[in-house]
Amino acid sequence: MVCSNSFGSQLPDRASGLLNWEMEQLGSLILDTARQHAVPAGGALAVDREAYAGEVTRRLSEHPLVEIRREEVRHIPRDGIVVVASGPLTSQALTADLQSLTGEGHLYFYDALAPILESDSIDRSIAFRASRRDESGEGDYLNCPMNREEYDRFVDALLTAETTPLKDFEKDIFFESCLPIEVLASRGRQALAFGPMRPVGLTDPRTGRWPHAAVQLRQDNAAGSLYNIVGFQTNMKWGVQEQVLRLIPGLAQAEFVRLGQMHRNTFINSPRLLRPSLQLKARPTLLFAGQITGVEGYLGNAATGLLAGINAVRVLEDQEPLILPHATMLGALCRYITEAESKTFQPMKAAFGLLPPLENPPRDKNSGPG
Repeated sequence: MVCSNSFGSQLPDRASGLLNWEMEQLGSLILDTARQHAVPAGGALAVDREAYAGEVTRRLSEHPLVEIRREEVRHIPRDGIVVVASGPLTSQALTADLQSLTGEGHLYFYDALAPILESDSIDRSIAFRASRRDESGEGDYLNCPMNREEYDRFVDALLTAETTPLKDFEKDIFFESCLPIEVLASRGRQALAFGPMRPVGLTDPRTGRWPHAAVQLRQDNAAGSLYNIVGFQTNMKWGVQEQVLRLIPGLAQAEFVRLGQMHRNTFINSPRLLRPSLQLKARPTLLFAGQITGVEGYLGNAATGLLAGINAVRVLEDQEPLILPHATMLGALCRYITEAESKTFQPMKAAFGLLPPLENPPRDKNSGPG
């Protein structure tokens, strides 16, 4: 797990919560393992990265029908049933082979990683524990409050910070739901205060009020020795990055174990190439799954991997591939990536807007059934 340690909300009124439930019905190994190694994160499912990854590796390694080969795959096998789930860092050799196989150029966008810091380096006299709208003071997040002056100073430093330049032949294409904080800040001085730094529901015990802005820290491992900065993906150069992040109240003495960075994600033109079953139209025995299809988010990627695996078996057994109903979150997600406008196709994560409209929608979005 790279960008963060969270699989998103588990709440049933959230898109990721519905996808979470659907994966549970399908017997997802990834979801089962994640719950075994969960760390406190309010209504979200977050994990201890190392323990979670180690358990997934162990379970696959010990499976009697699984053989793991640790070697580079430069070419897609032209025979047999194959699932391609090569992820955001698909190698140049494999990318070239995919282009040759599909006759398509690859699309890409830039994704960014959030910094991780040591828990002991957080000033607890400033940072307070709370989840949004939780007045008990026992929430799952540490919150670093900012007044207006502190916020303006931080935004000024952010807007003038030096970033790692992109290569001349690459365009600045970012995934809108995972924007680097400096890109978000450039869209307006209050953009961060209404985005990842929104203070709504976070009462600072020192003042009894909501601050002007707040930076949230989420536990990153079971021991509670590491925290990541929520929503703080960034492409600032590392030396400057530390200076800017230490302007956050409570992080003046922060010790970082990983600073933010960016990476390029490769994805195919799924609307032109794939069926909703995740099979390649031109070769039904070749399936794609994960971020390379244009699905965003850990949970969505794991869910498409599960569906591609199920359909690989169905193809092997001469059964009709499974195409999930559009009223399911996974079905709607697969429908989107395979039926969107191919000329403007961009990655998508689970969202209720992908589902078909309700026959009798409630007037108030917060109202329950009936």
